[in-house]
Amino acid sequence: MSRFRFIPRHVPKLSREAMFDIVISPVITEKSSMNSEHNQVTFRVALDADKRAVKVAVEELFKVKVTAVNTIVVKGKTKRFRGRPGQRSDYKKAIVTLAEGSKIDVTTGV
Repeated sequence: MSRFRFIPRHVPKLSREAMFDIVISPVITEKSSMNSEHNQVTFRVALDADKRAVKVAVEELFKVKVTAVNTIVVKGKTKRFRGRPGQRSDYKKAIVTLAEGSKIDVTTGV
């Protein structure tokens, strides 16, 4: 008998408004377009969103099957404005891998 028990992961229950708060916008860059060949879509998400919440939100909003979610926190750059230093905001992006046969067209709305 194993000393480790299986603890099921909690799948969050989200309202439709909360899903729209989690998934902010698609990221449309050259690199994210190249990832679409590998069935991956990149979204800008809320900083406090975790992988399970992103998975549930994308599956419900776009009616697709998600196999994996990778998240990255992008640190804001230090920029200068009229000679004074400033800081851009940090943001989080999620690279969502879709199941075979699933597709999201990011050029159209939800």
